[in-house]
Amino acid sequence: MSEDKNYHVHNSAFIEDEVSIGEGSKIWHLVQVRKGAKIGKNCIFGKSVFIDTNVLIGDNVKIQNFVSVYQGVTIEDDVFVGPHVCFTNDYLPRATAVDWKLIKTTVKKGASIGANSTIVCGITIGDYAMIGAGSLVSKNVGNHQLVFGNPARLRGYVCYCGNILTKVIEPLVDGTILTCEKCKKTVTI
Repeated sequence: MSEDKNYHVHNSAFIEDEVSIGEGSKIWHLVQVRKGAKIGKNCIFGKSVFIDTNVLIGDNVKIQNFVSVYQGVTIEDDVFVGPHVCFTNDYLPRATAVDWKLIKTTVKKGASIGANSTIVCGITIGDYAMIGAGSLVSKNVGNHQLVFGNPARLRGYVCYCGNILTKVIEPLVDGTILTCEKCKKTVTI
């Protein structure tokens, strides 16, 4: 574990050796962080979060209670992961398979994943994308896309602030510029 203790780890949490934890991070009740994981600055992990071996987590990431982040997952800066989200890392899991294949997943800067969502391995969730609660995400999600459902489908686009920019059924043409009514920022699709 990091020698510099400018972070908080609750006494019920279990942090294995060779874990890096950034300044200002808070790791709460019953969290388990496995060997080789790297956690950025100012992160918050709620109760019973599981962070697997060699998982990479950026700065300012908030992971709510009972989330499982398995090996092969990278979570970039400013990401929100709601309660009970589960990431997978193998397309063909078997209890006895010794030759399982690790499939990587990336969650890009500023994305939000709603409660009880399942993220199937091998995808990228784009910058500032938003996944609605209870979704099964099995395909890539583009920047600023709003998706939800089982399976998750494109439902619209969201601003940096999270406000819905537009509701759509089909993807917008690349280069489309949308302006947020709430914060007045523009987003180029």
